[in-house]
Parts: sequence; C-alpha cells; structure tokens
Amino acid sequence: MSKKILITGGAGFIAHHVIDKILSTTDWKIITLDRLDFSGNLNRLKEVVSSYPEIEQKRVKIVHHDLKAELNPEIISTIGKIDFISHLAAGSHVDRSINFPLEFVMDNVVGTAHILDYARKLDSLERFAYFSTDEVFGPAPKGINYKENDRYNSTNPYSASKAGAEELVVAFENTYGIPSLITHTMNVFGERQNPEKFIPMVIKKVRDNETVTVHANPEKTIAGSRHYIHAEDVADALLFLFNYNMSSFSPDPTGMKCQKFNIVGKDEIDNLSLAQFIAKVQDKNLNYDMVDFHSQRPGHDLRYALDGSKMKKMGWEPHSAYDRLESTIKWTLNNDRWLSI
Repeated sequence: MSKKILITGGAGFIAHHVIDKILSTTDWKIITLDRLDFSGNLNRLKEVVSSYPEIEQKRVKIVHHDLKAELNPEIISTIGKIDFISHLAAGSHVDRSINFPLEFVMDNVVGTAHILDYARKLDSLERFAYFSTDEVFGPAPKGINYKENDRYNSTNPYSASKAGAEELVVAFENTYGIPSLITHTMNVFGERQNPEKFIPMVIKKVRDNETVTVHANPEKTIAGSRHYIHAEDVADALLFLFNYNMSSFSPDPTGMKCQKFNIVGKDEIDNLSLAQFIAKVQDKNLNYDMVDFHSQRPGHDLRYALDGSKMKKMGWEPHSAYDRLESTIKWTLNNDRWLSI
C-alpha cells in the first residue's frame, strides 16, 4: 500500500525539490503544509508538479496553514493518515533573524512545537524528520568539521531557533516516543532558488556585468567558504534516511534516542572560486570586491563545515558540487524569470 508523507514548507526551495524526488522515485502520496509567504513560492511547486502526468499530479495536495497556530480539527481531517513527516518549514534568513528575533522564535520553535504536538497523537507515524542547519554549530576554524553530536554555538537568532527546535524534537521522542531524526545541511543550491541567495545573485551580477561582493576575512585575503550541495542530493539523502533501518544503530551509551545526520556537500568551495567558476561558465570576466563583512556584522561567520562520514559509512554520498553547478547555472540563465522573483 502506498505511503503518505506530510511535508511542511512544501513550496519552499528545498522542499519542492524533495517533492520532485518523491514523485519521480516513489508512489507515495504527498500533503504539503505551507503558509505561502516570502520563502514559499507556489510557482515553484506548480512548475515541478505540472511536469508530471495528470495522474501523478493528483498525488500532491496543498494545504494552507501557518504553523504559528496549532493544527485545527479541519486541517487534521484534511491531512488524514500519515506515515512520514518531513518538517522543512522555517524562517531561514539570518539578516532578518537579527532584525526580528522573536519572529524566528515563533516560526522555528513554536512552529516546530505545533507540528510535534500533532505528530505525537498519530498512531501510524513511522518517522518524523526535522531539517536543521550547520549554523547551530557556529563558525568552524580551519581544519574543524563538526560531527553530529558536537557542541552547539549559535551566533545568531536564526541558528539559536533551529537549535531550540532540535531540542524539542529530542524531547518529544524521549517523552512521547515519536520516532525522529534530525538532519544538518549547509548551503544548498539548485533550480528556482530565491534570487537573494549567493549563487543566483552571482549568476545575475555576472550576466549583467556588475561587481560581485565576496565576503572575506579582515585582511581581505581569504574568502568565506562552504560545503555546497545541490537540493536534489539533499532530497535523495532524506529519502535514503526514511528508508534506512534505524534499529541497526547501537544504543547510545548516554541514552540518546534521536539520531542526527549531517548531509554534507562533497566539496568545500570558497566564495571567490565559486564566483570565478560561475563567470567561467558564462564566458565572462568576473568583477569582484573582497569585503571584510563577517568581523563587522555580528551573527555572520566566515566558515561553516560539517563532517559527513556518518552518512558515507551508511552508504550515501552526494555528487560533486561542480557536477551540479554548471547545469544549475545554465538552467537559471535559460529560465531567468527566477532571477527576479
């Protein structure tokens, strides 16, 4: 019998890639819960879903709801029986969290509490997946790649709200037995990304012969770096985890039940090299300015890095970011309406 998954934030950038992956590789039915705000662009979801035959499109149902409020009986009835929950809905803009911290507490902490409160009352739930971020660990000095259970060091309200939500997931598993997992990922890119994000922003600036700002250290000699990963790889990792036998893990000696997983890009790329690659693909010269951004702006970090060895030992690895970058750049230029949405 076909499974059914509830995806929060389904019209968001990463979630719509997850929905695409589920449609293309499974027979699951999909309920997407979304408030359709700045981050949730329904055109993303419609563009992906409409590319499938009509019978496949019917597997997707969109339910409008803001998780700052509890799920009411009508919403719960509309959702019906659920096998999996993938909680991707979140406020995710660091600058906005610095200016409006309480908004992020409501979206990311209270919103997670509401979906967990719904989940704890389900009889058939096989897995609850919470999508978190590398930023909970804070800046990573050169040579340091954080493992799943390393200490947290939030440097902005966004990362603190995600860390707080993680603790709720852990607590609800310990208290109510919700079978849960938590993922950390970093700097996801791909088709239909918000144009304010670094890669689509650079694609547009290079196309338009504008200067690209590259965030660097105070001496302006070292550009910030990230382990970039394509959204399709993230979607593939999530499905891999939903199908993985979690009972194969040895009991944690501390009693920790909730497993955590780093979904990490294969390549660490500094932002100057990335911008140069984007210019090369467009056969353009790169005009850039190295800027001491991070030391002047609280809440922003020069380097983030995660250790992906746990997922690799389990049998999952991402593609090289460079393999995906060129196709993403060319797709975005051919579909440049996504550079102005």
